[in-house]
Amino acid sequence: MIMGSEDGRRPLDAEAVLAEAVKAFWVMVGVLAVIWIVQVVNWMDDYRLSVHYGIHSRDLADVTGIITAPFLHLSWGHIEGNSGPLFIFGFLAAFRGVKRFLSLTALIVVVSGAGAWLFSGQGTVTAGASGVVFGYFGYVIVRGFFDRHRLDIAVGLVMALCFAYQFTVLLPHRGISWQGHLFGFAAGIAGGWLLRDRRAGKVKGGETRPLPAPTGAAVQTSSAGTRADLLKQIDEMGL
Repeated sequence: MIMGSEDGRRPLDAEAVLAEAVKAFWVMVGVLAVIWIVQVVNWMDDYRLSVHYGIHSRDLADVTGIITAPFLHLSWGHIEGNSGPLFIFGFLAAFRGVKRFLSLTALIVVVSGAGAWLFSGQGTVTAGASGVVFGYFGYVIVRGFFDRHRLDIAVGLVMALCFAYQFTVLLPHRGISWQGHLFGFAAGIAGGWLLRDRRAGKVKGGETRPLPAPTGAAVQTSSAGTRADLLKQIDEMGL
């Protein structure tokens, strides 16, 4: 089902999508700023923050690292390697809606951190935002299919092809938290399904069309009451 516009030409939600994209951009700028500020403090403290607040595998006395570890890194090379993909995939994950993005982020942080906490080697400490990066990566790849947005499907396919080498880091590697990567990626895919647009398909790839008028009847798309009734009927049908 495709929604029309008031005049049959102008998309009803174009301004809203642009506003969310701008908001998503600044959200990711803020996230990176926080991570880099923490990195400076961590570096000045000889990376003790990473040791104390990272994920300590299967340590029942210290599970808070699941939440704090994504903000901590173990070297300048480590944070530099994560920052670019984090911004790209984070923005692509957020531009459809920041509120949904925040729910997705919470899911990825918890699942990725829990996976690293449960399955990393005994006595190891895990830190870094790469589990979150892989979560956003998985979400961006599948979101278009679950939401039935052709543009998002294309974006997901392009990202999967351009960053195909990242899939190798989902396999066991010494010294790399592949457990966090794998569980983060799985959480991103699960988030694509759990947070999918229940009314997807009304607008695909940004195209709009006037609502067709049944034979012998008139449809006034300019009536706010008529649109509200139509949207209510669509919601009740589960579309």
